[in-house]
Amino acid sequence: MSPANGPLRIPAAVLASAHATARDFAAATGVDVDAEQLLGGRAVLLGLRSHGRVSAGGATRLMPGGGGWCAMTLSRPDDVDAVPALVEADGPEADEVAADPWPAVEHRVRDVGPEAFVERARLLGLPAGVLGETTAEVPRVRRQGGRRAPAALAGLLVVDMSSMWAGPLCGRLLADAGATVVKVESRARPDGTRAGPTEFLDWMNAGKLSYEADFTHPGGLRRLLAAADVVLESSRPAALERRGLGPSEPGARDGRIWLRITGHGTVGDRADWVAFGDDAAVSGGLVVGTTDAPRFCGDAIADPLTGMQAALAVLESRTRGGGEIVELSMAA
Repeated sequence: MSPANGPLRIPAAVLASAHATARDFAAATGVDVDAEQLLGGRAVLLGLRSHGRVSAGGATRLMPGGGGWCAMTLSRPDDVDAVPALVEADGPEADEVAADPWPAVEHRVRDVGPEAFVERARLLGLPAGVLGETTAEVPRVRRQGGRRAPAALAGLLVVDMSSMWAGPLCGRLLADAGATVVKVESRARPDGTRAGPTEFLDWMNAGKLSYEADFTHPGGLRRLLAAADVVLESSRPAALERRGLGPSEPGARDGRIWLRITGHGTVGDRADWVAFGDDAAVSGGLVVGTTDAPRFCGDAIADPLTGMQAALAVLESRTRGGGEIVELSMAA
């Protein structure tokens, strides 16, 4: 099924791009960033290795079918529970699929092909991607509010409502550069990394303050967002708007930068597509190996690449005076 375990493989071009982003960040902040540590740090912390067509973290698989390839991630219990519906299993067969989902999933990909498989997976809210379906693009920038002369990073208030890896890494880099970063979570839906090893959670969030918000009575959070210079979030675009917590709510200070990280963008159906780092990388075509035998590149590599780019995008927005919504897609 997969080559023997081995070191993580990251193409030279990807390393060169990450080093360039790190140099630009250092030039703007005076803070040195070790790009290779950021790309491979989780693997070192957790002792992860390459597994070929199984991701280093173990939750995502690359699967062939119909002359193409796709990837899907099953890291959450709800996603595993949705697999019987995905493969149209019922009765005793559904119980077997729920107990061991991957054989049925791989058979389904071979049966219907990657495109049809991923389309159905997305209808069920599952994180999946067809290899190479997404083209590269620069961050999308829209005006939102007035501009303001850039202030020192040491005086910057960053509200970090993101979770997992890409957004928290962006916040960590801004904290390293001197910003005051407040990590916002709710008791009902804490950062998903709290369910995993504490070493990684601590690495991504060291140097931040912590605020437990009540999203059912978000008055305090609204005031915090209004005072923020930068807001980081990685929710589906409509999720915060429904609670009156989106970037269009009144009261924001001039120059505020609202940085949104999504799996696949905010246009049309893509706004509802879920992604994690490994399946997003596959969607963006970032794999190693050959056309006939692709393998995962690095460890959830779309996450750290996006987090680094997000931090640089915040700095670039500041030079324009802020007052912008900046959107980055992990797959792109």
